Amino acid sequence: MKRGLITAASLLLMALPISAHANTLTSTVPAAGSVLVVAPNAVSVVGTSPLQADGNQLSVVDPKGIAVDDGSVTVADASVVVGLKPLTAAGVYTVTYTLLAAGEPPLQGTYTFLYNAPADMSSASPTPTPTLSKTSTGSSTGHGAAIFVIVIFLLGVGMLLFLLWYARTLWRQTQKRKRKATKKRTAPSARSQKSQQKE
Repeated sequence: MKRGLITAASLLLMALPISAHANTLTSTVPAAGSVLVVAPNAVSVVGTSPLQADGNQLSVVDPKGIAVDDGSVTVADASVVVGLKPLTAAGVYTVTYTLLAAGEPPLQGTYTFLYNAPADMSSASPTPTPTLSKTSTGSSTGHGAAIFVIVIFLLGVGMLLFLLWYARTLWRQTQKRKRKATKKRTAPSARSQKSQQKE
């Protein structure tokens, strides 16, 4: 029993150095999941183990799956770099890599980054005519807004005057009804007094 445990522990200790030296990815440029507004001119991945001179692969495709790398893969110690063609399409770009280190299994994987392509800059230089037209449009819009505010104000004043007139009319009608009710009450009392005097 004890020998079995010792043997298992020995095998585990022998396996640990192998797994500890397995090549893993430490960094990427552009970073995985990053959002770029400036197009990169190259992509690089860096592992933990020195790489072989041949057999390493690094490729980049655009959102439509078209290759945008220029195929010039360069290996330096534990990193691989590939140049990029000018990026023109906005969207998600996918990087695929295979890193080969001596005595270790190939390190393969993919990651993505998002590139927001700038708008077409062919007519970026402003001319006096568009600037003037934009200014006049802004002034006409401001003039229209001022007229709208004045109309709303006048409508509000008119509504207020109408409500005051309506309230005054209701008050007058209420006062008239009260007077009529008072007259009706006083009339029977006067008749009763006359009948009492006759008796």
